[in-house]
Amino acid sequence: MTERSKKIIRDEILSLPKEAQEAINNSNWEKISEQIGKKHLLDEDELSTFQLETASFLLGLVDEYSYPENIEEEVGISKDEAKKITDEVLREIVGPINNILAEKIKESEKVKNSGFQQNLDFILSGGDYGVFLSEEEEGERESNSGSGILRTKPSGSGKMEDIKSKLVI
Repeated sequence: MTERSKKIIRDEILSLPKEAQEAINNSNWEKISEQIGKKHLLDEDELSTFQLETASFLLGLVDEYSYPENIEEEVGISKDEAKKITDEVLREIVGPINNILAEKIKESEKVKNSGFQQNLDFILSGGDYGVFLSEEEEGERESNSGSGILRTKPSGSGKMEDIKSKLVI
């Protein structure tokens, strides 16, 4: 992966909630993805593309269903090989990140007067405070807002393409 790509990925990680940033940064995902790529005999260009796709997945720009398809298409490998690589990424990178994130959330629950589920909803929403509203409060805000729409989940439209366009090698 180029230094420019690494910088863009680091910058994008900074846009995530603090707990997610720490979990990803402590996961050593770059080195592990490099090992996975070498194990599957990816050449330098394929490895770089695979790592960019993995970064997109970790940043939440690609869902778990699109990730193996993206690896297959972008790296240029078979569907079976992409499935094997995806399984390894889920086991060796995503699983440990999820464990780190869950522990950090549990730790924060001990310190604050908030529930585990509430913290998880906040992190998964990308930092949207709307997830803290009860359904009743949300209904009140919808009826009081000018447009009648309260966005409780961030819209990721365009973000994936914006970041991918920065990562072109």
